[in-house]
Amino acid sequence: MAVIEHALLPVREGSEEAFEAAIAKAKPLIEASPGFISLEIRRPVATGQAYLLLVRWRSVADHRDGFRQSDRYKQWRALLHHFYDPMPEVSYFGEPL
Repeated sequence: MAVIEHALLPVREGSEEAFEAAIAKAKPLIEASPGFISLEIRRPVATGQAYLLLVRWRSVADHRDGFRQSDRYKQWRALLHHFYDPMPEVSYFGEPL
């Protein structure tokens, strides 16, 4: 069973271009993680809205205990977390109904 990690990324207004460049650098870090299946990031359609992050993992543990405990996550955090205000909350979802 795969799970989807969901987060709304509230990027500080005016830093969208820099954020998107940082995402391009950060993507290989998450893609190299055991249990990673896919990543989708969607731009907001209106100014001031959050980006949508959807990551498909084999399990919650692959994200929480694998990626989040890795050196790759430390690099991911350094590249991206300073863009957020406030910090995003992560939710997990199971198989479709």
